Amino acid sequence: MGKISIAEKTAVCTESRLEELIDSYDKLVFSICYKLTGDYFAAEDLTQETFLSAFQKYETFDGGNEKAWICRIATNKSIDYLRSASRRNVPTEDSFFEAAVEKRGSPEEICIEEDVKQRLEIYCGQLKPPYNDVARAYYLDEQSPKEIALKLGQNVKTIQTQIYRAREMLRKIYGKEESV
Repeated sequence: MGKISIAEKTAVCTESRLEELIDSYDKLVFSICYKLTGDYFAAEDLTQETFLSAFQKYETFDGGNEKAWICRIATNKSIDYLRSASRRNVPTEDSFFEAAVEKRGSPEEICIEEDVKQRLEIYCGQLKPPYNDVARAYYLDEQSPKEIALKLGQNVKTIQTQIYRAREMLRKIYGKEESV
């Protein structure tokens, strides 16, 4: 049996330490990310990014207050997300439809709004079940995840996950459309 190198020992030690960090601080990190972003799914992603960053930078950690260190990483990740989110413009976001309704007035604006809704309905129809029904209910019928869950007899978290996945699928469809 061969000897284990120092790099391998460090990697095993760091991985086990990462597991301890996640077990100790996952709820705290998620709550920080969620409070800063207000987006459940973004907070989940940012929580993962926080622990990934902590894992990658663990060798540079001075061994001081671990809780403060991991919280600072989570805060910085959330702030970076919010800065980049202001540059994103995806037509499937709720804010897009709210803005479109507020601006409604001229015949041209009404036609554009109807066209966007028709395309969204077509794109929702292209999604696989159950994402097609959930996307229609959420985006076109403007139902809340709770209302959809009650209607379909599902857990609210399940519906939230399906909305998130449907949103990602719609983003891909819209991205293909814009590149043509």
